[in-house]
Amino acid sequence: MLSAVTGLGSIESTVAKNLPVVSIHQLGLCLSRASASVLNLNCSLILLPMCRILLAYLRGSQKVPSRRTRRLLDKSRTFHITCGVTICIFSGVHVAAHLVNALNFSVNYSEDFVDLNAARYRNEDPRKLLFTTVPGLTGVCMVVVLFLMITASTYAIRVSNYDIFWYTHNLFFVFYMLLMLHVSGGLLKYQTNLDTHPPGCINLNRTSSQNISLPEYFSEHFHEPFPEEFSKPEEFTQNTFVKICMEEPRFQANFPQTWLWISVPLCLYCAERLYRYIRSNKPVTIISVISHPSDVMEVRMVKENFKARPGQYIILHCPSVSALENHPFTLTMCPTETKATFGVHLKIVGDWTERFRDLLLPPSSQDSEILPFIQSRNYPKLYIDGPFGSPFEESLNYEVSLCVAGGIGVTPFASILNTLLDDWKPYKLRRLYFIWVCRDIQSFRWFADLLCMLHNKFWQENRPDYVNIQLYLSQTDGIQKIIGEKYHALNSRLFIGRPRWKLLFDEIAKYNRGKTVGVFCCGPNSLSKTLHKLSNQNNSYGTRFEYNKESFS
Repeated sequence: MLSAVTGLGSIESTVAKNLPVVSIHQLGLCLSRASASVLNLNCSLILLPMCRILLAYLRGSQKVPSRRTRRLLDKSRTFHITCGVTICIFSGVHVAAHLVNALNFSVNYSEDFVDLNAARYRNEDPRKLLFTTVPGLTGVCMVVVLFLMITASTYAIRVSNYDIFWYTHNLFFVFYMLLMLHVSGGLLKYQTNLDTHPPGCINLNRTSSQNISLPEYFSEHFHEPFPEEFSKPEEFTQNTFVKICMEEPRFQANFPQTWLWISVPLCLYCAERLYRYIRSNKPVTIISVISHPSDVMEVRMVKENFKARPGQYIILHCPSVSALENHPFTLTMCPTETKATFGVHLKIVGDWTERFRDLLLPPSSQDSEILPFIQSRNYPKLYIDGPFGSPFEESLNYEVSLCVAGGIGVTPFASILNTLLDDWKPYKLRRLYFIWVCRDIQSFRWFADLLCMLHNKFWQENRPDYVNIQLYLSQTDGIQKIIGEKYHALNSRLFIGRPRWKLLFDEIAKYNRGKTVGVFCCGPNSLSKTLHKLSNQNNSYGTRFEYNKESFS
């Protein structure tokens, strides 16, 4: 029997001969409702990882004192992707169920239940239900929007043309507006008068008008054998309680509940976006722009009341480059109590960074030149949003940390090294292993001065074992050195080839017996997977490695 929630309880009692068809109809309705509940849940949860300020607050406050719990916040991007995949899967189930529903509404149209049936007449073209009704038309539009967002989110499109990914992903607002309209169509209905018209009741007015007696009615609609104590249908009807319909069934559309699911997360996200817009409405003052080797540019700037922690990142927005597009960059220099300057390093890859470089650096000044502060009035307006949290904030909360960088992936560790250069004593960190792998010898010059100053600082303070620096040149035709006499300390720590990660982990475990070592990686996925695998392996020294990852792929 069909439940009263679907509003089809009386149909099965009056059309018993069509039980197989009605069961398929019931299955389609049940699948559509069940998948709708899953979609509502995931459409609400998928917004939470997008609340970056909330995540940064939870990471940096004492509200989440457990480091293990804070590490779960690093999975926000994975959680967002998981919710997106779930939405795609159950959207397919929801669409398939409603295609079955549209066909059944058309084929099994009943004049007795006009209000309940979505079709307007028997054998109505199901395509009309899809394109001429509010639930159908909005559903088709939502499928198109979701398809665009899915295809533009693939790795190939994100790498080849990030603009397509960015603009199509912002269609989520259109998707949510269509979702609110979609549930307001009132396609599924429930029965409101179950007390006066219970499922399975007999309509005496209808049977008498058709000149059918109760025994004849039971003989026609009930094909099961009668109990032994009732030899005749007349005896069965006289001694059995029969539900009588007091009035015709009445149906009403279900109250839309989607807004109950998504209203709180959506309002939270909109409030955060408004706060971020107000906070980032004032442009920064660019202090200097430095061109580094291997197509890397450094931008130093100041902003009133801007504060950030080592390892965090900001989002740059330059209207002269793009009115809507913006990109995240890790802070390589954080403001402190003594200086308000902060900066980022940008790898010139893609149209946005190329246009941004052309605006900041004249063509004749792209060879390691620092533009003076007096020229800052000619710079385009630059706005920042942030800062936002990242896993690298935890690197200072371990007693021993292993930081591994691949190429431009060194940027999050630069802010940590700058912080240690200012003052290392307030932090828990007492030993840092810093591994940097590059293909080009000139890439080490991005932070060569910083590494040399940090090395000299700890030697002067009689703490030479505080920072263990290892530089690896993965591709070379012969022995090379970082040019400059002041880089002698780095040349002695420069190795040719790739690190032997297994031996490196064993050495760290040996010299840090029984301790917990935080492993942080920013680089290609291949490097990240290798370190993750080694961190999960046991060792004979009782040393435990906790893996933290940031990938720019």
